Amino acid sequence: MTDNNLTDQISAPLPGYTIYDPIDPFENHAGPFFWRHLDSSAHHFVLQAEAQHCNSHGILHGGLMMTMMDLAMVVASKENQDDQSVTVSMATEFTNAGHAGELIEATGELVRRANSLVFVRGQIHVGDRVLLNASAVYKPLRRR
Repeated sequence: MTDNNLTDQISAPLPGYTIYDPIDPFENHAGPFFWRHLDSSAHHFVLQAEAQHCNSHGILHGGLMMTMMDLAMVVASKENQDDQSVTVSMATEFTNAGHAGELIEATGELVRRANSLVFVRGQIHVGDRVLLNASAVYKPLRRR
């Protein structure tokens, strides 16, 4: 399977969702993570968790959740979808465990846009059960 036609070969777990960046090799290998821009202007990501997303204890891998959270927050930091940013810092707190078979959801929220940095917070949850809280700082890249 090539990354260019990934969206044609994998169906989203919810109607109206698509892969945010269908050519990103790492995110699509780790997930894939599906995205939808909600009416509330929020960005919402989902992952249908499978055994491959879990660690040897059978719970959702923390690195996977951090990858998903970084994606959700960097998207929330952008003014335009084609903007690029790099992660300066990210703080996470794991509050609960996720499992294969669950629909994992992530949201990012813009807190503040300063001159050269953007501050964002986010959360991963399964229904009402919060799995991870996070905050991050991003540096937008200048266009060449």
